[in-house]
Amino acid sequence: MASAVEKLKRSKVRYYADKLAVPAEPGLSNAQLMLTNHDLKPVEPERRQWGPWNFVGFWIADSFNINTWMISSSMISGDNGISWWQSWLCVWIGYTISAFFICATGRIGATYHISFPVVCRASFGTWGSLWPVFNRAAMACIWYGVQAWIGGQCVTLMLRSIWSAYNDLPNSFPSQSTETKEYVSFFLFWFFSLPAIWFPVHKIRHLFTVKAYFVPAAGLAFFIWAILKAHGLGPIVHQGGKATGSALGWAMVKGIMSSIANFATLIVNDPDFARFAKKPKDALWSQFFTIPIGFAVTSFIGIIVSSSSAVIYGGTPVWNPLDLLGRFLEGANSGERFGVFIISAAFALAQLGTNIAANSVSAGTDMTALLPRYLNIRRGGYICATVGLVMCPWNLLSSSNNFTTYLSAYSVFLSSIAGVMICDYYVVRKGYFQIRDLYSARKSSPYYYTSGFSWRGYTAYICGILINIVGFVGAIGRKVPAGATYLYNLNFFCGFLVASGTYYLLCRFFPIPACSDVWMEVGDEIRNPSVAYGADEDVDRVSSEGSSKGYGVKGDEEAGVRERKMGNF
Repeated sequence: MASAVEKLKRSKVRYYADKLAVPAEPGLSNAQLMLTNHDLKPVEPERRQWGPWNFVGFWIADSFNINTWMISSSMISGDNGISWWQSWLCVWIGYTISAFFICATGRIGATYHISFPVVCRASFGTWGSLWPVFNRAAMACIWYGVQAWIGGQCVTLMLRSIWSAYNDLPNSFPSQSTETKEYVSFFLFWFFSLPAIWFPVHKIRHLFTVKAYFVPAAGLAFFIWAILKAHGLGPIVHQGGKATGSALGWAMVKGIMSSIANFATLIVNDPDFARFAKKPKDALWSQFFTIPIGFAVTSFIGIIVSSSSAVIYGGTPVWNPLDLLGRFLEGANSGERFGVFIISAAFALAQLGTNIAANSVSAGTDMTALLPRYLNIRRGGYICATVGLVMCPWNLLSSSNNFTTYLSAYSVFLSSIAGVMICDYYVVRKGYFQIRDLYSARKSSPYYYTSGFSWRGYTAYICGILINIVGFVGAIGRKVPAGATYLYNLNFFCGFLVASGTYYLLCRFFPIPACSDVWMEVGDEIRNPSVAYGADEDVDRVSSEGSSKGYGVKGDEEAGVRERKMGNF
């Protein structure tokens, strides 16, 4: 009787488990079901709908956000502050460098139409890729809550513009971390963000198109409004920098690094969007030029508006645009209240777009790789939103434990992941991937390495972290040697160069399979490949022949030609 009950329970569990499972290609083994689903497979031509102007709109939309608006504040203010034009130069240089890295990782996705978790399998191993993926997914969930809280502050301004009594809403929260009106605004922003997560990635481009028109227009209106109220540009544009000599040099280095660190997540994240490009070049120049221009313009508007605030209200400049809009509401007439509402709505839309691009899609894609049998990007996105709600971000932001400093500093450790990825693709493999093997759990797969883990990738990854770890401890408030601080001032470059250099040397002395002697990108032949075992046995035969020699197509261009002619992809 007990065995019958147990059998019934198992059958029910199996029934509901099958109901929760996402659709998968027929013929996949249990191991492959943990490696692929519709959202992880290479994007088929029907879903490759992002053209160059979609990427332009995406980055124009993403560049207009509160973090970019305020990025020059830490450079200009303080005892060792630099002048406004020096800080703006740092923004130009930092985001141009970021654009280079974005294009480098984005090309992988745009060529082979695969996402970051799948790209990681080539350098970290079939199963070893799960740690970098989990790492990024966890941070994306935390950042989703933080960015949603900032979006809630935009909603507060919108409601205060309509209903001035909202600012005096009775507080029913017992703690001092937040107030009722702040939580209500946060929840409203969080709730109305949920529909945006529903849409598939190749269609969410329309949200960024709308944002690219509306948000910059509102920002320009804010820019003109502030100048008119101040009857000029304010004192910041006339004051010189306080830093001189080596202090000036290091201040500018830190300004450049802060711009790159602000982009660290998006550097590894770009394949998640670039894989929907119609052609690889659609994700190249459109991103390379739009990123520095868009972010530099937003930073410039932030500098001038903040400078104008010093004239309007006296004292120090108000760098936070939401605080400044709150000041604009004091004694405002109906027209001014309407203006604050529109600009606040634009900032709310900006936060929504940033949260979707940098956090929701990233976390959704990563969770899909962590549990592909039951999760897709949509489900992962909603899990990310749920974590962002229950983590109570106001507790993290209200404390004085350097949590935001930790989050910002932690992002630079993604540089070691980027270093391994970029070196593996461009230097070691010279653009060659065997796509079907990226979805294989067989020991014969060139990406299986040792029990599914690449010790070369992990060694390089750890070395990239170690070079920054002491400086990272200093960044969160501990006393460390001055040399470690100087190294950490170059954090992204240190992590990237050490990780990529270590990976190259390890692969040089301990060669890996499935590489090419010549540049060989074969992503243009990807249509709608089957990854099930037994599909196209001829391909498996040719691939195994190359793998048994230890190089795939290395030293044998004819093998590469045969693979392409036989429909390897």
